Amino acid sequence: MQSNATTVRAYLDALPPDRREALEAVRKVILKNLDGGYREGMQYGHIGYFIPHERFAHGYHCDPKQPLPFAAIASQKNHMAIYLMGVYCGCVGDGEGETAEARWFREAWLKTGKKLDMGKACVRFRKLEAVALDVVGEAIRRIPADLYIERYVESLRSMGKGPDGKKLPAAAAKSLRPQSPNPQNPRRQNPAANRAVNRELSRRVRACAGRAFRCGSAGCRVRCRARVPRGKYCRRWHPAPW
Repeated sequence: MQSNATTVRAYLDALPPDRREALEAVRKVILKNLDGGYREGMQYGHIGYFIPHERFAHGYHCDPKQPLPFAAIASQKNHMAIYLMGVYCGCVGDGEGETAEARWFREAWLKTGKKLDMGKACVRFRKLEAVALDVVGEAIRRIPADLYIERYVESLRSMGKGPDGKKLPAAAAKSLRPQSPNPQNPRRQNPAANRAVNRELSRRVRACAGRAFRCGSAGCRVRCRARVPRGKYCRRWHPAPW
């Protein structure tokens, strides 16, 4: 639930005693491990930890008037929550929908023997005893402000956006989009080398005077104009002309 409180102290004072005690304990751990580039304050009706505009002028791309959010703690209707946007930041996803940081967090939490109730960035709990405070502190400590800005900007680039969240021109977005290596075709990892190989293949095909061949590695068929009717493909094996 969002609060109308304008200060952290006012937010905590308005909570029931048990929830105030729990969130104050989590807040203490966060502040102990928080990098100096972050600030604490009220954001979106919760206690937030963010990078101020004077450090990252573009702010949050969804609402540039808001500073870039990093973490938050809140009292919701049926539970309390810790929001760890730094863990969720998807700029270094491994293709499984989870970043290396999030994978580390889940594994570290489970090693404590405590149950983890977590969405992509939200850790839900009802009692302080259910929180692995040392893991929360380490998750905060592992991501200083400069590293978080770097990951955030890289995440926007992967979506074809600039640091301000606006779409980049098509050519610029394509050049900034990370290329996924293809282990089955190493040439795709190096577009320049791939173009050079394609040019050489084209030269050799032209040099074979129209003879067709079937490539055993890729299973492709080349049209054989000299031996089959137009529009058909040669199904015989031909030795490569080189």
